[in-house]
Amino acid sequence: MSKSKLGWSLLIVLSLTCDISTAQAPQKPVVLATASMIADMAKQIAGDNVIIECIVPIGGDPHIYDPTPGDAQMIGKADLILRNGLTFEGWLNELIENSGGNAEVITVTDGIDPIASSVYDNAVDPHAWMDANRGLTYAKNIYEAIALLIPAQKTMLTQNYEAYLEQLRNTDRYIMEQIMTIPADRRVLITSHDAFQYYGRRYGLQLESVLGTSTDADVQTSDIVRLNKVIRAKKVPALFVESTINPKLLEQLASDNDIRVGGSLYADSLGDEDSPAPTYLAMLRHNTDVIVAALNRTLTDDTAHNAGEKPIAKDRNWTYLLLGGILLLVAIIAYFKFAT
Repeated sequence: MSKSKLGWSLLIVLSLTCDISTAQAPQKPVVLATASMIADMAKQIAGDNVIIECIVPIGGDPHIYDPTPGDAQMIGKADLILRNGLTFEGWLNELIENSGGNAEVITVTDGIDPIASSVYDNAVDPHAWMDANRGLTYAKNIYEAIALLIPAQKTMLTQNYEAYLEQLRNTDRYIMEQIMTIPADRRVLITSHDAFQYYGRRYGLQLESVLGTSTDADVQTSDIVRLNKVIRAKKVPALFVESTINPKLLEQLASDNDIRVGGSLYADSLGDEDSPAPTYLAMLRHNTDVIVAALNRTLTDDTAHNAGEKPIAKDRNWTYLLLGGILLLVAIIAYFKFAT
């Protein structure tokens, strides 16, 4: 046999061997999360031992998400599904039924005492992850579910889980300490939709919003009137937009009251890798830093603005004074000109 034929034969044998070994290699289990916050928690605990995917993409709004055929395919291939529950993913049950899959479905808020809706009977607020202390329950449920999925890796999972619990506790303390730096009479948080009630109850903030707990609702005139009253009564220095919601209404409300938009907060989705909120813990810390910086600023403080903030009334007042001064100067010059 010639050297060239021998070489080709060896390549073919090696190729077949690689194909067989690849086919025999065990595939990593697939864990499918409904939202990016849950997917990130699972990544922190499971590491590289499972494949973690997310149904609602970064920047998407799970309240009004419209599933795609590709989502049904993901569910059909999943070994474990992690959902928030508490009415957050109203589209999920039908999607699972149409997928043909048989994955275990875990509700990661099990064990959390939810906040009941003040508007609708038998409805609850799904945004429990906004409280880092409740995040401990999320982590526990995720850890236990993945440990059952890959029991051979439980030692490693336990190490990751315990380290993550410590990070959650540190974040909880950080938020508490930072919010306490805001004067008590200024601890009023006005946002696009009612996603911060758990945050407010845990850390001591009065919560007001344009929309309710779901973004799938119409704004009522009474909501605008109510917020205007709160802003004036409490002398609120800033409002906050959210990364997944159109900011125009909040920007108009801020403009009408001559106050700032204090920054953009993350609630129903993490940000991308280049954002200040690429992980769940980073999201909580970013939100806190933005809230504290804006609410600690007085109504007459015109120092360095954060990106995206709108100036307060002082800028407009200086413009009016300048125009008035120019008009007065013109009048004085005209008077002396005609007088002589």
